[in-house]
Amino acid sequence: MSENETAAPKSIVTAAILVIGDEILSGRTKDKNIGYIAEYLTNIGIELREVRVVPDVTDEIVAALNALRARYTYVFTTGGIGPTHDDITADAVAAAFGVSIDHDPRAVAMLRERFSEADLNEARLRMARIPAGAELIANSISKAPGFNIGNVYVMAGVPSIMQAMMDVVAPTLKTGVKVLSDTVRAGLKEGDIGGALAEIAKAHPGVSIGSYPFWSETGPDTNIVVRSRDAQMLQAAMDEVKAMVERERQPKA
Repeated sequence: MSENETAAPKSIVTAAILVIGDEILSGRTKDKNIGYIAEYLTNIGIELREVRVVPDVTDEIVAALNALRARYTYVFTTGGIGPTHDDITADAVAAAFGVSIDHDPRAVAMLRERFSEADLNEARLRMARIPAGAELIANSISKAPGFNIGNVYVMAGVPSIMQAMMDVVAPTLKTGVKVLSDTVRAGLKEGDIGGALAEIAKAHPGVSIGSYPFWSETGPDTNIVVRSRDAQMLQAAMDEVKAMVERERQPKA
């Protein structure tokens, strides 16, 4: 790049997560994927905007997927791509995109790396059913692949497998401007600083300010988190937050 050239500014890249599974909604399985994906995306410059959880019902998966993929840059789904009868995610994704689905020779070959012909039964072959036109997402742990079609990335619900798939997917994604953040521990109750924080937030429209109460060893306390894509705007708002905290900590006359 020459001295007179400037890099094109990065845009904001957005994403949603669609968690699929009756076991999540019933509480039998505690989701461990949302937080991991959220942090992963934040770290590479993709802003997670929405999370939905739907049951193993084709119509509900299709409706949610079509809504999310039209609204965000990327959609990441977890769950429902295993070998049992209620693993219907691949079929639902095919229905959402209006394409056929069948055993993909590439996926079958991957499964053969792990299973013998005797063990590669009809149930396990379900994991090789891939919508037409999709690209496979390699699975270094159990070999059964995920897949990508359009702006949708379909991954396993098992956390270790999903994480391995994210490592495969991430280098292929378009990323945007990262959100910067800074935190100050106020040493004050959230209700004591709510009004002052609202005024600071009003004065800094390009900055997000959140307060998060918790119970510390000394009693009620609050973390104040300031976020922005602009480092100077972040610093200006944080300076005001810190000054406000110092004022509020002073003994009242």
